[in-house]
Amino acid sequence: MKILVTLKRVVDYNVRVRVKSDGSGVETEGVKMSINPFDEIALEEALRLREAGTASEVVVVSMGDEACQQQLRTGLAMGADRAIQVALEGAMQPLGLARTLKAVIDREQPDLVIMGKQAIDGDHSQVGQMLAAIWDRPQATFASELVIEGAVARVTREVDAGLETIEVDLPAVVTTDLRLNEPRFVKLPDIMKAKRKPLDVIPFAELEVDAGVEHVIEAHEPPAQRGGGRKVADVAELVSELKQRGLL
Repeated sequence: MKILVTLKRVVDYNVRVRVKSDGSGVETEGVKMSINPFDEIALEEALRLREAGTASEVVVVSMGDEACQQQLRTGLAMGADRAIQVALEGAMQPLGLARTLKAVIDREQPDLVIMGKQAIDGDHSQVGQMLAAIWDRPQATFASELVIEGAVARVTREVDAGLETIEVDLPAVVTTDLRLNEPRFVKLPDIMKAKRKPLDVIPFAELEVDAGVEHVIEAHEPPAQRGGGRKVADVAELVSELKQRGLL
């Protein structure tokens, strides 16, 4: 079994995000960048499946400029066998990403695609679902447990009412939730070994993908500052204050 895992380069989750002074986007200059945490969980699950003998190869893929190779090398250091960079400039929106991934899938023919349920920068939570629709294969989103039995994946997923367990035929797309696993730490010897692992660069134009019509983000702005609170003497004063503010 070959597993394809997507990795996205994002601002590290420990960094406080700042909007650029001109409102053109988020400040990334001099900011620590990391693998999207949900994608890191997806990779960890793929590696565990390989270590259990269920999978034979784990391939990581990312889209972007040369900078995203840092995250791909981290994925290789975690244990992935190969890496693929789809070289493109600028950001791409969910539909374009899904179509590009489908082109990579046509080349690689994986038996399973595992990806984070969302990226922590855009929070779209759309690419996995779009990819499954374009690929015309089953999907299991928000996975908190994944078991492979032959050509079937049994996925326990988190829903509003609790937990739901479904079975999907492979090949399929699985998106991961936070409680699926705890990603491993990368050790220095693994980082050195990762430098010798293959990292293929595919120009975006070579895939001949139609990214589709994309909406234009005109400006970014930080959330409004929260106003100060005030203490009330009793419930009656609280109700009165809420009515004055139009909340009751």
